[in-house]
Amino acid sequence: MLKPSSGISMALIRRLPKYHRYLAELLEKGVAIISSKELSKVMGFTASQIRQDFNTFGEFGQQGYGYNVEVLYREIGRIIGLDQTYRTVIVGAGHLGQAIANYTSLKESKFIPQAMFDINPRMFGIKIGDIEIKDVDELENFVRNHQIDIGIICTPGSNAQEVADRLVKANIKGIWNFAPIDLKIPEQVVLENVHVSESLFALSFLMKNNK
Repeated sequence: MLKPSSGISMALIRRLPKYHRYLAELLEKGVAIISSKELSKVMGFTASQIRQDFNTFGEFGQQGYGYNVEVLYREIGRIIGLDQTYRTVIVGAGHLGQAIANYTSLKESKFIPQAMFDINPRMFGIKIGDIEIKDVDELENFVRNHQIDIGIICTPGSNAQEVADRLVKANIKGIWNFAPIDLKIPEQVVLENVHVSESLFALSFLMKNNK
């Protein structure tokens, strides 16, 4: 699973992308300065929590003045790692894999798909946008030769562990797993699971108990 670094809590790590998204929206609206109190109203966090979160990484604001939205947006992006480009591959060219390949926010956030891989020979050579689907037998060599950072797994659960093992052997740095299975990987590889069904089941529970 995704591991905290430098003593930073997982809860804070999960909040950082939300800060980044809200600050982007404020920039689009032309907001230049915002206080922690004003930010708390739109984000649902307390002003104290927001100040504590930002102070973890340094002094971004000035008491009585607030936060410069553009500077804060840029700095949080840097903290997240969005000041660099990540080369990715997608394994599994079904509906989910193709949807991710077409997801423009990936490229806008500098997560650039370099290729897709599948086991179905009828898919080989087909392009999803500008991303070519290749034979999964080429996976390890492609990852090594193209210095791929992140492997995105969109296969059925029965194939996911094998794919993860192959990515690890090819020296992948991170895995974004959409398969409905908990993968076993070495500690040096960062893993982020996105179990869509679990999120849906949580929604079901909340709806059932929202009476």
